[in-house]
Amino acid sequence: MAPWWAKGSHKGTSLVVKMENPNWSMVELEAPSEEDFLIGSTPTGSREKIRGKNAKQLTWVLLLKAHRAAGCLTSITSTFLSFGSTVRRRVASGRTDDNDIETDENKAVKTGFYNCIKVFLWLSLLLFCFEIAAYFKGWHFGAPNLQLQYILSVPVGFKDLFDWLYTHWVLIRVAYLAPPLQFLANVCIVLFLIQSMDRLILCLGCFWIRLKKIKPIPKHEAVADLESGEDSFFPMVLIQIPMCNEKEVYQQSIAAVCSLDWPKSRILIQVLDDSDDPMTQLLIKEEVHKWQQEGAHIVYRHRVLRDGYKAGNLKSAMSCSYVEDYEFVAIFDADFQPSPDFLKRTVPHFKDNEDLGLVQTRWSFVNKDDNLLTRLQNINLSFHFEVEQQVNGVFINFFGFNGTAGVWRIKALEESGGWLERTTVEDMDIAVRAHLRGWKFIFLNDVECQCELPESYEAYRKQQHRWHSGPMQLFRLCLPDIIRAKISVWKKFNMIFLFFLLRKLILPFYSFTLFCIILPMTMFVPEAELPAWVVCYIPATMSFLNILPAPKSFPFIVPYLLFENTMSVTKFNAMVSGLFQLGSSYEWVVTKKFGRSSEGDLVSLVEKGPKHQRVGSEPNLDEIQADLKQEQKTRKTKHNRIYTKELALAFLLLTASARSLLSAQGIHFYFLLFQGISFLLVGLDLIGEQFRVRPQ
Repeated sequence: MAPWWAKGSHKGTSLVVKMENPNWSMVELEAPSEEDFLIGSTPTGSREKIRGKNAKQLTWVLLLKAHRAAGCLTSITSTFLSFGSTVRRRVASGRTDDNDIETDENKAVKTGFYNCIKVFLWLSLLLFCFEIAAYFKGWHFGAPNLQLQYILSVPVGFKDLFDWLYTHWVLIRVAYLAPPLQFLANVCIVLFLIQSMDRLILCLGCFWIRLKKIKPIPKHEAVADLESGEDSFFPMVLIQIPMCNEKEVYQQSIAAVCSLDWPKSRILIQVLDDSDDPMTQLLIKEEVHKWQQEGAHIVYRHRVLRDGYKAGNLKSAMSCSYVEDYEFVAIFDADFQPSPDFLKRTVPHFKDNEDLGLVQTRWSFVNKDDNLLTRLQNINLSFHFEVEQQVNGVFINFFGFNGTAGVWRIKALEESGGWLERTTVEDMDIAVRAHLRGWKFIFLNDVECQCELPESYEAYRKQQHRWHSGPMQLFRLCLPDIIRAKISVWKKFNMIFLFFLLRKLILPFYSFTLFCIILPMTMFVPEAELPAWVVCYIPATMSFLNILPAPKSFPFIVPYLLFENTMSVTKFNAMVSGLFQLGSSYEWVVTKKFGRSSEGDLVSLVEKGPKHQRVGSEPNLDEIQADLKQEQKTRKTKHNRIYTKELALAFLLLTASARSLLSAQGIHFYFLLFQGISFLLVGLDLIGEQFRVRPQ
């Protein structure tokens, strides 16, 4: 009896394989027929025919595999050619980060730091050439004791000039260079371990919060009062939207705030426009006017004297006489879009909690998957909010205000001295002063406010410089006040050592010094050593802990580790500038936004028609197209830059990796190699938004 698959006269289903190469034609491959399964009962001639057909099919399958392999090689080659072309154009353009230096003082500071890096680079190149020459002369590149044995085993009379020079170089290394380098390495290792322990404790605290399901919960009476719908239970809330030349995002923020679910008679929206561009001022003023016609309680304010940056803007707005009628103030930066129930989920926490001064919410990012840079930022900020902010909020009721997406009790602001323009981190400044006054903070991890991440490395670099120089400015100013404050010794220790020194000063110091300076120097002074667990295992563990709040980003754990070390040069430079009050520490550059989310909102608005409740004022299609064309025109004028400090460090690390390869130091070689490549990519501005400039 024939098997079931051999029943009928079906000869097999044809399989069509399409080859993309135009020199190859399409061919039909037949699927197995009943003859293929009855080989044992078929004549010899039929067997040969079947074998020939199977061989033909196998040949075409192999050709298909070869075609795919050729396509893969072509793609790789095209990628490398494109990469080389991009690098060539970037180098030929000659645009570097030095073009952004405006004052002579800033130029002197940045040039001095760059010159220090160049000294290490040239010294490493000189030593590398010296070591290669020694290698061909028969010197060992292993442990230091082998080198000393070689020195002692060669009679003095038989040594030529090079051997004499290298002998004295090794002795100088052992006697004078290795001890201080090893001491500095040990200090950095201790700081590294302390900071790693702090991070581990924070992660354990976050795990405990999740395990016990701990989160701030407003009193039931407050929630019931809001649900009753009577205006008498809704406190007066002031909304502030500070902005400066941010025409890409002003519509989405104003629309989102005007759509908050709160009685219009109990809310006032202040659009605080510090723009110096007349066209931007006109657009924002027109948008406010449109919402006023829709019935929103919104006002437009523009300062004539734009002193104090954002702090001066907020301070000026709080000086209005009508502010006395309001109990709370919510602040949103120009790219933030709160959900309609934002106030209903934050304001109830203040009821019957007179010590509460601030309710901070979490940020979420509309463009976190746009490029590698935004993905890495998402990892960092997810850890910051879910671990640092949440743990500090639950256990000590203190953390740094993020400057936006938070609600303040106006009484807390006034008792703490209000907004001050003395630093570039006015948000952290007011938080520290409020904490010293005894006010408590809570963080709501389950309330999110959408915003936009910087997509270009230039914008991210400037943002990080401000975020890391400002805390050091503030630390110098606040240290006497912290010491004199009438708070517990534990709170003083937490604020001085953990909040400022460990997380704002020690972290960028050891990260840059240990991995960018000491590690490559130990390749040329092998008598000073860094253990493999310092170079690989602990950093990998810390990166794993950092990425836990964003589990979908786990494939980017290695780029994240390398990029964090790469950013250490910017953070270290900013930390030193802020600590010693150098010129660059007072730079305030508004983080550039592209309005990624607003474009989608505008397009959906045109498709859906006039729905003012959530999206905003109804612009016509011509206006939308004009705005988008203007945005594209603006982007064309932008350029990617070359960052000299990052490039110098890239060559330093790559030179050290080559030296470690000669010494057969495996884990050190791989770390230095990949870290050097990371610095090279960042130095050539190949991470983040790539601006394509059309030739004129």
